[in-house]
Amino acid sequence: MVWQTIKRWYHMLGSPRYFYTFSSSVLPWLTPIALVTLLAGLVWGLGFAPSDYQQGNSYRIIFIHVPASSGALMGYMALGVAGLVAVVWRMKMAEVMLKAIAPFGAALAAISLVTGALWGKPTWGTYWQWDARMTSMLILLFMYVGVIALQNVIRDPRQAARAAGLLAMVGVINVIIVKYSVEWVQTLHQGSTLKLFGESTINPAMKYPLLISMLGLWLLYAVNVLMRARTEVMWRERRSKWVAKLVTRPEKGEQ
Repeated sequence: MVWQTIKRWYHMLGSPRYFYTFSSSVLPWLTPIALVTLLAGLVWGLGFAPSDYQQGNSYRIIFIHVPASSGALMGYMALGVAGLVAVVWRMKMAEVMLKAIAPFGAALAAISLVTGALWGKPTWGTYWQWDARMTSMLILLFMYVGVIALQNVIRDPRQAARAAGLLAMVGVINVIIVKYSVEWVQTLHQGSTLKLFGESTINPAMKYPLLISMLGLWLLYAVNVLMRARTEVMWRERRSKWVAKLVTRPEKGEQ
């Protein structure tokens, strides 16, 4: 039963027209929820969470750094799935998602690197160290940029999607390296103190605002992807009848 439901949604959302209608109904409520959730987490973490007994207030950058890092990793995993579907099954919406997911993910990877450097200076005494976690995150940013570059350099959208999809799939290996690098190699970067499942070593007063900040950023990522995907769908389907009706009579077209 569950598999049949997943399969039905897979085929429904694979239709550009249905996706556009679906996103039209989702965005009006998803956008404010994402913004309020992210704002609540940041205000709680930056303004009301207790100071760290070792790092003082400098640790508060984690309420930006950790959500950005987790968002960049999750985004690239989604990019890899979209790449697989685009290359193997050549679904149009997977190609659209490849183009929609990459920019925000690249921005989050860049924010992760910058905030990590700012956090590293007072903690380790240096902005940058070529350790496994930092280097693999930098490579992740380059992979994002590579996917975006392929989509813009190759003129044929279908060929561009296949090339970008292959790179996205290969880059998933690096996501695994980023995730487990601190466990495989001894580095300056601390191990994970936050666990969604199991016991976390982080103070609960810091844990919950951090989780809320992460959730808010993930939801904001989803909003960004939906908006970019809608724009791409409109451009790709600009010659179709349903888009023509939507342009001439937008209210009826979105119902």
